[in-house]
Amino acid sequence: MSECPNIEQNMSFCNCTYEPCSRKGKCCECIKYHLSKRQLPACAFPADVERTYDRSFERFVKCFK
Repeated sequence: MSECPNIEQNMSFCNCTYEPCSRKGKCCECIKYHLSKRQLPACAFPADVERTYDRSFERFVKCFK
């Protein structure tokens, strides 16, 4: 896959703390990956929840209850 032309801009708001992640700043790849796992990407979660690495749809709903 070719390099993302928006990676610099995307990195300015990417809050993913998973260090070995190869998809940081590559939003299309990140979303595709997480949806295939029934998850949402880090940017959908507040920082304290993102750090738990629980990116499930269920955890997302709990964030807003």
